Amino acid sequence: MFRKQLLYITSDALCAYDWNHGVLGPGHTFPASAAGLDGFAAWLEDPQAHRLDVPAYLLTDLIEEDFQHQLLPHVRGKAGRALLDRRKQQLHRDTPYRGSALLGRESTGRHDDQVLFFALTNPSLLQPWTEALEHLRVPVAGIYSTSLLSIALVKKLSIAHEHLLLVTQQSGGLRQSYYEKGQLRFSRQTATIALDGVAVNIALETEKTRQFLTSTRMLARGDVLNTVILAPAPQIAKLELLCDNGVEVAYHFIDLQLAGERVGLRRTPALADELLLTLLGKHPPPSHYPPGALARYYHFQRARKTLYGASALIGASAALWCAINLLGGIADGAATQRLAQETASYQERYRSVMSTQPPAPAKTQNMKVAVTLGHMIASQAPEPGRLLGVLSAALDQAPQVKLGQLQWNAGPAPARAPGGQPQPLQQGKGAPPGSALAGIPVAPPQALRLEADVDMPNNDYRAALSAITSFAQTLARQPGLRVAIEEAPLDLRSSASLSGKSVTPAPASQARFTLLLAWQP
Repeated sequence: MFRKQLLYITSDALCAYDWNHGVLGPGHTFPASAAGLDGFAAWLEDPQAHRLDVPAYLLTDLIEEDFQHQLLPHVRGKAGRALLDRRKQQLHRDTPYRGSALLGRESTGRHDDQVLFFALTNPSLLQPWTEALEHLRVPVAGIYSTSLLSIALVKKLSIAHEHLLLVTQQSGGLRQSYYEKGQLRFSRQTATIALDGVAVNIALETEKTRQFLTSTRMLARGDVLNTVILAPAPQIAKLELLCDNGVEVAYHFIDLQLAGERVGLRRTPALADELLLTLLGKHPPPSHYPPGALARYYHFQRARKTLYGASALIGASAALWCAINLLGGIADGAATQRLAQETASYQERYRSVMSTQPPAPAKTQNMKVAVTLGHMIASQAPEPGRLLGVLSAALDQAPQVKLGQLQWNAGPAPARAPGGQPQPLQQGKGAPPGSALAGIPVAPPQALRLEADVDMPNNDYRAALSAITSFAQTLARQPGLRVAIEEAPLDLRSSASLSGKSVTPAPASQARFTLLLAWQP
């Protein structure tokens, strides 16, 4: 987002700035009164500026800001967050604007966490301005503190002192922030007593701050407090006369023009406000104080812009995909046309070459058909080898069966003549055509009729019939093979008559039977 609204809030006024493409605009000051609130609302609703949809960043510079250093057990995760929330509630019950920062861990004992708790103790100073923003549905990105934001200012100015007291003149008054090894430990604001524009009470307030730090053991006795004062160049000479270095205090001065160049400000500021506002506009950190429900319109705006961006990305991807497909279609059409031309050229060359050749005895298509028929006959033509192999395996399992005669036939099994010989099928009377018998287009059925003798000791017809049945069942286990007993040693029909004598034992003999094997490959 290239546009922002930076709102600098003090105890008695609000100064609003426009941030547009990295440039900080002029400030508009509105007093903390009914007229000031009306003017602020009119400034936001200016139809030419379109500020109602621009995110607002609130930077507070209030004297009612409390900093406390606490030691907490080293706990992480959900339990650690709950412990922090309880301690915040205990220290600052009457304000929703409270936060914490981890400074480090103790080097001895339990190695407890060093935590800095901070809060705006008088939320009523922000209430009129936040209600105006809420009423106009202005998206609020966060609420920030000048004390906490000055950490980034110290890094930009490359101030490296173990014990540092940064003194800045701001709209709210004289701000003194103490840093230990680059981490903020304490900050206070006092009224500025100015004489010819020079804060004559800087040395006095610095001494008070040093005594407080020493009494609270944040600064050990004998440590030198390096005090860095940001001031305009014309005031530095006067301030050097007011601030004398001592055993425990050393003063350093930085020109505001140099500080402005370090943070990227294009003009020389009169106060440190614009330095902090420039840092906030360029690289806004996460909100120091929770904005709560005040930030919902900002979240809505971000979600809406995210959806717009995703829609634009999807649309651009679809357009790119369509363009790629269109170009691919054009390329495919050109390739198809080129292939068609090449095909026509090759066909023309083929016809030209073939026209000069002598007549061939057979056409290419006929030769192809002949080769196909040859392969089909070689693989599907009927032959008795498979059936004979099955019969041989079954005879090995039935030693009492003796093979007498075989009749193999390609096609359906022929009917038996009255004399026992098979009748050949006449062409045109149920016989398959010659191509079908040759295996075209599929392998034809095959039939095998066999006459065999079965051993029958003591004329035991029951044992003979059992052996024939077992032999037939063994053959019928083969896939596609059907077995039928055409003639049995004993006629078991109800119309047949049986005769014989059982007085004398019968000698061993053999019985003739006939089987028909029909196989479909």
